[in-house]
Amino acid sequence: MKNGTFKCLLSMVYKLPTDRIYATYFGGDEESGLAADNESKNIWLKYLPEEKVLPFGCKDNFWEMGDTGPCGPCTEIHFDRIGNRDAASLVNNDDPTCIEIWNLVFIQFNREADGSLRTLPAKHVDTGMGFERLTSILQNKMSNYDTDIFMPLFDAIHKLAGDGIQRYSGKVGSDDVDKVDMAYRVVADHIRTLSFAIADGSQPGNEGREYVLRRILRRAVHFGHQKLKTKPKFFSSLVNFFVQMMGDVFPELKDNEKKIHDMIRDEEESFENTLAKGYEKFKKAADAVKENGGTVLSGQDAFILWDTYGYPIDLTEVMAIDYGLTVDKEGFNASMEEARQKARNARHKAGGNSIVMDANATAQLRNQGLASTDDSPKFMWPKEHGSVVKAIYTGSEYIATASGYEDLGLVLESTSFYAEQGGQIYDTGRIEGSFGTFNVNNVQVFAGYVLHIGSFTEGSKALSVGDSVICKVDYDRRTLIAPNHTCTHMLNFALREVLGDHVDQKGSIVLPEKLRFDFSHGKPVQPEDLRKIESIVNQQIKDELDVYASEIKLEDAKRINGLRAVFGEIYPDPVRVVSVGRKVEDLLANPESKEWLSISTELCGGTHISNTRDAKAFALISEEGIAKGVRRITAVTAGCASQAMELASSIDCDVSEASQLEGAILDKQIASIKNKLDAAAIPAARKADLRGMVSKLEDQLRKAKKKMGEQNIQKAVKTAMDAAEAALSEKKPFCVTHVDVGLDTTAVREAVIKVMAQKGLPVMLFSTDESSNKAVIYAGVPPNTPSGFKVLDWLTPSIAPLKGRGGGGKNGVAQGQGNDASQLKEAMELANNIAAMKLS
Repeated sequence: MKNGTFKCLLSMVYKLPTDRIYATYFGGDEESGLAADNESKNIWLKYLPEEKVLPFGCKDNFWEMGDTGPCGPCTEIHFDRIGNRDAASLVNNDDPTCIEIWNLVFIQFNREADGSLRTLPAKHVDTGMGFERLTSILQNKMSNYDTDIFMPLFDAIHKLAGDGIQRYSGKVGSDDVDKVDMAYRVVADHIRTLSFAIADGSQPGNEGREYVLRRILRRAVHFGHQKLKTKPKFFSSLVNFFVQMMGDVFPELKDNEKKIHDMIRDEEESFENTLAKGYEKFKKAADAVKENGGTVLSGQDAFILWDTYGYPIDLTEVMAIDYGLTVDKEGFNASMEEARQKARNARHKAGGNSIVMDANATAQLRNQGLASTDDSPKFMWPKEHGSVVKAIYTGSEYIATASGYEDLGLVLESTSFYAEQGGQIYDTGRIEGSFGTFNVNNVQVFAGYVLHIGSFTEGSKALSVGDSVICKVDYDRRTLIAPNHTCTHMLNFALREVLGDHVDQKGSIVLPEKLRFDFSHGKPVQPEDLRKIESIVNQQIKDELDVYASEIKLEDAKRINGLRAVFGEIYPDPVRVVSVGRKVEDLLANPESKEWLSISTELCGGTHISNTRDAKAFALISEEGIAKGVRRITAVTAGCASQAMELASSIDCDVSEASQLEGAILDKQIASIKNKLDAAAIPAARKADLRGMVSKLEDQLRKAKKKMGEQNIQKAVKTAMDAAEAALSEKKPFCVTHVDVGLDTTAVREAVIKVMAQKGLPVMLFSTDESSNKAVIYAGVPPNTPSGFKVLDWLTPSIAPLKGRGGGGKNGVAQGQGNDASQLKEAMELANNIAAMKLS
């Protein structure tokens, strides 16, 4: 906080009367171990009388963003709108005549998940002033809405209101019987919020903060139509007026006026299409509840309003209050979750793509005599593949010729593209021909037909059924996918080897950047077992085993000892078998052999590397539970695995180097390593090892601190007692000395208490830290000291040369700290002089 800000801005520029200003500061919290913010208090006392500088606890003056996260004490400026009275009792008491106008938060802690506070390594001040509140004070208005920030906007809204709607009159609560004034405030507030948010780059949408914007837009439209009787598109028509009103101060509004208007208009039109029907649906449901003597609108009705008519739940709650009802929020959330689950299931079945061929679409092709797509060329890579277009699908119909920029689906006679299935992500690439280029960004298979989903590049001509094309798969991308798939098989084998035969695959995803494998296991996998699993896979990579694949009869495949398959999966016949290290023909020659239990053999239609050496390396990054009895492993291969291992080695070196450090430097390095380790994508077993090593360093540091603390107490007490003895022998009624224990406040305080108790002398002890140029100071004045000699009267001026501040005084002991230890000599001389003068 800048000392002059208050005086210069509020009293000199805005000319607010200082006798109506109150300041609050954090008064401390013993339960949390938080000291009072006396620094802020003392600064305020330079400008305000003591009765207007008020302490408050955590509820009012300790700011937190949530259950966890950055936080800290705050200091605030409050203004009494009335004046000529003592308004101290109204501060922080929700009284509209005494309001907060400025806040400064000292962000210095982080609230951890366990509720504890951790001091932040970098601290800052977050400050903000209430623009609307300050305006209301300067214009002598009791409400923000009565200022010229809002009144012109209310006038513009009134011009759009229906016949008979009165002008804004400032009524609130029960006085605002028909909620008309509330509607004015809602519309005005929301056009402001949306205009600024869109100008800043946001937009209404379905998720997160974007859905917040959609909700408030729909709330404004609802209030406009229901309470103000406005016509369609009234809300977007306010944009021009608001931009004219605020655009000179906020030029980004002028720069984005068309974008703001068009975006709000489109959203408004979309909601207005269902607004009236939705409100009728609500009234019927609400009337039915009241007729049956109920008071709660069902969650299912609220969900239908949201799902079918676009009514946000908070808007439904507002409408319910008007009807004297509440809303079953839990029931609404349950219906919402049920709908989300259905959507997730549908996306899973459809492959998550935008164009889906349903049963009717595939039956139409089958009825035309079109054979399933031959996708066997996907295994012959890296090669380009020639084919013929057999069907063009828009998502709703088949067309003979296509062009333009809309997404389409192409069905070819044969393809080298891999369609997403079996956990492996789809291929991407291009389909080229005399027409130009079709970019393939998704490939799915429906009833045997492989659908290549994408769009034409600019400049492409029309493509027709029967045209010849060339498939050009992005083999660079597949080269990243293939080792991940093969290593998924080897991981499956290793899990069975280490954890037992109960391990069954529950799902997998193979992506270019990683692989993910879900399996049955009732408890977390221990780090040592993770290390063994990782080692088995890496050993197979080092052994440079050939990877074989053959299509055989399903019946023959099932006879192979140790064959792995996904439980419940329906496999084709014939089926493809992938074996690591042995030819499939060898397995079929003696299918019952126990030897096959020592190799990875699976039913799989995916694309793989030809030799395990192509995977280069395997790193098991994480292991976690995702459901009862189901665990999930995430891993990486090739370059990503090498990077993970290199990062682990780098952190290992950091830990080794830290073990040679001591004291505060070690403390700081441990914090840095822990942060780095938490964020690091490294082998899970190595991460567990490194965490263990860091924990040992922390133990080492704790023991060293404890030992140092004991030594510091002994040293400080001896130095202080010797100085006190010397003072007594010289007939001095006080003792001032330097104890060399750094910034160990416990040791300095203990020494002061010892001298007071055993020698009965007033004592002031200084200790400094050369590296930080800081000092700690404790002073004590025994109860038998002549009256008039107060400990704070001695301490406070004595530490001024150190740029220090102090506090306390309870039981005759006070403490302080200084930021300029280079002035130690001057401070000690001053302490001696003050004591000599007072006690002479």
